[in-house]
Amino acid sequence: MNRTRPGLAIGLALFAAACGSQTPGTVAPDEWPFYGRDQQEQRFSPIDQINRSTVTKLGLAWSQEVESDRGQEATPLMADGVVYVSTAWSLVYAFDAATGKQLWSFDPQTDRSSLVKACCDAVNRGVALAGGKVFVGTLDGRLIAINAKTGKQIWSANTLEGAPAIMKYTITGAPRIARNKVLIGNGGADMGARGFVTAYDTDTGRLAWRFYTTPNPAGKPDGAASDEALKAKAQGTWGDGEWRNSGGGGTAWDAITYDPDSGLVYIGTGNGGPFDYAIRSGSKGDNLFLSSIVAVDPDTGKYRWHYQTTPQDSWDYTATQQMISARLKIGGQDRDVLMQAPKNGYFYVLDRTSGALLSAKPFAPVTWSSGIDMKTGRPMLNPGVHYDKAPSVQQPGPFGAHSWQAMSFSPRTGLVYIPVQLTTGVYQRDDKFKYRSIGQAAGLKPAEFPEDQVAAARKASSGQLLAWDPVNQKAAWSIPKRWFVNGGTLVTAGDLVFQGDIDGFLTAYDAYKGNKLWSVNVGTSIIAPPITYRVNGEQYVAVMSGFGGAGGLIGKLVPEHPRRNGRLLVFKLGGTAPLEKITDPVPPPIDVAGVTSTGDIEAGILEFSRTCSGCHGANASNPYIADLRRSAALRDARLWQSIVIDGALKDQGMVSFKPILTPAEAENIRAYVLREARRGAAAAKAPPAAPAKGG
Repeated sequence: MNRTRPGLAIGLALFAAACGSQTPGTVAPDEWPFYGRDQQEQRFSPIDQINRSTVTKLGLAWSQEVESDRGQEATPLMADGVVYVSTAWSLVYAFDAATGKQLWSFDPQTDRSSLVKACCDAVNRGVALAGGKVFVGTLDGRLIAINAKTGKQIWSANTLEGAPAIMKYTITGAPRIARNKVLIGNGGADMGARGFVTAYDTDTGRLAWRFYTTPNPAGKPDGAASDEALKAKAQGTWGDGEWRNSGGGGTAWDAITYDPDSGLVYIGTGNGGPFDYAIRSGSKGDNLFLSSIVAVDPDTGKYRWHYQTTPQDSWDYTATQQMISARLKIGGQDRDVLMQAPKNGYFYVLDRTSGALLSAKPFAPVTWSSGIDMKTGRPMLNPGVHYDKAPSVQQPGPFGAHSWQAMSFSPRTGLVYIPVQLTTGVYQRDDKFKYRSIGQAAGLKPAEFPEDQVAAARKASSGQLLAWDPVNQKAAWSIPKRWFVNGGTLVTAGDLVFQGDIDGFLTAYDAYKGNKLWSVNVGTSIIAPPITYRVNGEQYVAVMSGFGGAGGLIGKLVPEHPRRNGRLLVFKLGGTAPLEKITDPVPPPIDVAGVTSTGDIEAGILEFSRTCSGCHGANASNPYIADLRRSAALRDARLWQSIVIDGALKDQGMVSFKPILTPAEAENIRAYVLREARRGAAAAKAPPAAPAKGG
């Protein structure tokens, strides 16, 4: 559905030059036309009007509220004076970059029932621009080309065409442009789905090539660009196991980088499905190309090289995190490198032409491995990490030492600025796991802990803004963060690093020393990365605010926030626009005194983990989708059954779970959630936490 504002044509020009026909590797300095500003995804801007001396004069220039109260993870793009941004549920907006006037909005009418296939909310990380078109991937699996001037749809492609219906796919990542093609990957590894990346012609939407990241479970070729590589490299690295039923994982749900200098597309692949190596593959083989960087030809999709960051992955250590191309002086020689800080806690520097490993060191605490063998490029696993005999406690946990939140690289300082997550994970095998048509496919059994241990885990979980020297593989400086989920980073020629945080602060730091220079409380959490651009001689800094996504699944390890619509906030020097204060209280717990259930709480714990936790989070406490502890349905067993079994709320994404749950199992889940509701009510009476401070 399209909604266009009057006067759209005024001030809007064709921007093909800014979106695809420039000299390879170059970008107009005032603009941000690609996901990482340039195609090397450095997220470095050469604009320096806002700098260490002037940043204290930043004020709000304009803001716009969007029509979604889910997680906001998008990187805005700016070309020819227009800002384009996507939101949760795959909506797209166009605003005048100087005034904030809305030019148009586009609603792809995403099928809300697709939410049940999403691991981490209905989020969307951004759009792509090329040849006068805006490209967006939708949660229900479509790639859509929109006219950048009018906001009207030009073409739509079903990226799931040819994929088995049993596999649970979504799209949450931003498309990427490589020459005359638009590339998109899919999410779903946590649900077991088989990964692939597809390239489409930007003008016609015709499928150009597809590269599958794991072998066909049926053991036959796909007729795709990946056939030869899968047969030669990957097929023999898989044993028999549940991957034959699900697809094995490896979805490329975020990082895809095209490097015009090397002429290669780099695909970052996801975790295994199920997580557990023994269940997935019978504890046999490295399971290529899970948790890997795979380089392919942008014209044909043919394999060039790969590097696997985590062979035998059992810990959700995806390599889907952002990849940065750069030139570094290593050992006295200029080297063209690819850098990545994936979930597993190691910072990798590869030769971007050959894929050769140049260095790898931990940028966060790592207990699953004792280091990387530089002769083989493989991690040296510590005993017991595959949790085949007993539960295993590891750092990082499944949320990773670094997730989708973007890092940035400054050629001026030579440093990479990483939003680090300091977390611990408990891995315990679910011996009764069987792949099902709905729900998670992790193969993990939930671990229950007393409240004092949960409080200790909350205290131990934190974050950092880390400035990392990729040449010497060591920290230059770091800033502690109260919560481990925080926003991505932007670095500028003004020698500033910008980052938002979960407490609602947008902060600017000195890129050399890390000292805080400016901060503002915007009232809502920021997990998206900022951008900067210049229009009519004025530099702006823009960021989406709004919490949700995977962060909402963490339950007691993040603060509770009220649900509010996301906002695009844009700052400039001397900006005087009022910043609306957000004062909505968190809804109080419902009264469940005297409410009983015939269900089995212990059985409900396991069933909730398998079936519900992917949306409703740990302890049933995700307020950004639905905090079940505050659901009125808890009071009435019949109402609960009408939702869970009969699908009364299917239009809101809560489909019927009748294909996989009996009424008795649904009641077991209700019994567990009732217990969590009582615990939540007790916790609400505890003394409030100390007020947050910026930075």
